[in-house]
Amino acid sequence: MPARARLPTGRDRAKATARIPFIREFVRRDVVGIRRQPESDSELVANNINQLLQRVAGTSVQEIDKLITELQTLRDTLQSEAARVQREIVEYATLSQAALQSTKIIAESLTHWKKVPDAPSLRD
Repeated sequence: MPARARLPTGRDRAKATARIPFIREFVRRDVVGIRRQPESDSELVANNINQLLQRVAGTSVQEIDKLITELQTLRDTLQSEAARVQREIVEYATLSQAALQSTKIIAESLTHWKKVPDAPSLRD
């Protein structure tokens, strides 16, 4: 009669889970050891080129990130300047409208003053 497969209990699972980090570390050391020992000169050259490309790409990515940050700062500055210019335009339009109204009032007053027959003239 074949032996029945036993399902792992909580204690068995805990033991297996506790062993996982050790197994992972063992595999990492084993794989790193393999990677460090190139089999031929061409593999050594390929590894060197790969490392160089990673360094260059890393530097390029850092420069791009720096440029993105600078561009975002410039965008914020431009947006605040645009808001300031809009406020200045509104103030100018309000001032211009007030000056136009004042000019109209003065012109109407001069027209009325000119039409009054009994008004003293400046020549007198």
